[in-house]
Amino acid sequence: AGTRARRARAAELAERERRLAGERAAAVDRERARIARDMHDIVTHSVGLMVVQAEAGPVVLAASPERAEAVFDTIADTGRDALAQLRTVLGTLRSAGPDGPAGPAPGLDTLPDLVEGARRAGLDARLDLPDPVPDVPPAVAVAAYRIVQEALTNTLRHAGATRVEVRLRASPETLRVEVRDDGRGASAPPPDSGYGLVGMRERAAACGGTLRVTADGPGFAVEALLPARAAP
Repeated sequence: AGTRARRARAAELAERERRLAGERAAAVDRERARIARDMHDIVTHSVGLMVVQAEAGPVVLAASPERAEAVFDTIADTGRDALAQLRTVLGTLRSAGPDGPAGPAPGLDTLPDLVEGARRAGLDARLDLPDPVPDVPPAVAVAAYRIVQEALTNTLRHAGATRVEVRLRASPETLRVEVRDDGRGASAPPPDSGYGLVGMRERAAACGGTLRVTADGPGFAVEALLPARAAP
């Protein structure tokens, strides 16, 4: 009886160790996916803005030399912002653990700066943000920011748009995030063709929300429904 009990205990411990190892591996995979999404969003958005601004530089220089300095300043500001965000991500990688310091994360309060960057790149970009800014869980605030960031990147790179509107609405249970542009819509590259759009859906799902991309009218529309409260 004693031998059977010891064997049963050993089997139980081995199974527990296998389960914990599987959970650790899954956590590592989730963190890698999150970091990959952050790197993609930061690099593609910032580089996309810089390319648009740099391409406009010669035109501005020829037409209004006095405005050229502002264009170059905007390119430099965009690059510095990208470096700061990348340092935050790399700080997460270097931290001793998941709770280590990683620098301030973007959120709803930094959306005005994000939209201003799109405006400097030449879009008629508008932000409709509730006042006061909704108080949502940090993970939801970051997801909303990154979804808006990727939607603006797609508008700049693919949509051929001149105008884009970012709109947030909050209820006690839900944060609704909408980004709509006046671009080519269905004639632009398919919404599912890019990693960034997959990343938007993953971000929404990771915090218990949903995301929909439509192009059945003029332009693209991205709509995310995210939980306004932390899961119990």
